[in-house]
Amino acid sequence: MPHVQITMLTGRTVEQKRRVVKRVTDVLSAELAVKPEAVSITLIEVPRENYARGGVLKADPANHD
Repeated sequence: MPHVQITMLTGRTVEQKRRVVKRVTDVLSAELAVKPEAVSITLIEVPRENYARGGVLKADPANHD
């Protein structure tokens, strides 16, 4: 029973999340030969002020992408 945890910045739509979990489930199901029902996924949304790269918060103006 594979479990995937995806951490991402907040701001994605519910539809985007639906597509992502469906595609990840499809790949794991095919590649690991498990039923889709056996795949669980947790989406963890992190506010920009709680996420940093290279020592700079994503909330800082110079670090938006």
